[in-house]
Amino acid sequence: MRLIAEEQKMGTLELLMTSPVRESEMVLGKFLGSLSILLAMLVLTLFYPFLLGAFAQPDMGPILSGYVGLALFGAAFLAVGLLASSVTSNQILSAVLGLGLLLLLWLFSAASGYAANIPWAKAIVDYVALTTIYVDFLRGVIDTRAVIYLVSLTVTVLFITTRAVEARRWR
Repeated sequence: MRLIAEEQKMGTLELLMTSPVRESEMVLGKFLGSLSILLAMLVLTLFYPFLLGAFAQPDMGPILSGYVGLALFGAAFLAVGLLASSVTSNQILSAVLGLGLLLLLWLFSAASGYAANIPWAKAIVDYVALTTIYVDFLRGVIDTRAVIYLVSLTVTVLFITTRAVEARRWR
């Protein structure tokens, strides 16, 4: 949440904006840096499935799909946090805004029950709801619709973040 907000607060965002780096490269660099930290933390937890495999015969499908799902969800959540960080200069406000956006996506799963009588609305809400997507990953299913949704959500939010950073240039 402090990736861009702290740059604005400390006054170093102007240095980044005047450097020979495009805004998209700056946003992508900050995103890839935070994603690499997340993936490094996930790699450190791979010890547990290997330890479990040494003493038992677990089904590796749900374990591997859970890791893939967690990496994709982490990338999407990091992108939303980066967007929240780009529109404010306070990291606390950025955290609240990012959590609010993610809560809104999570609440789509609760709206599925209300849209049960309207088939096309239920299909849209079920497609956008985060909880139904992650349950498939936990069951060992890597659905291409879920992968495309999470990747497109990440790319779209990063595009909006780039535009928000570019808009700062004109303020």
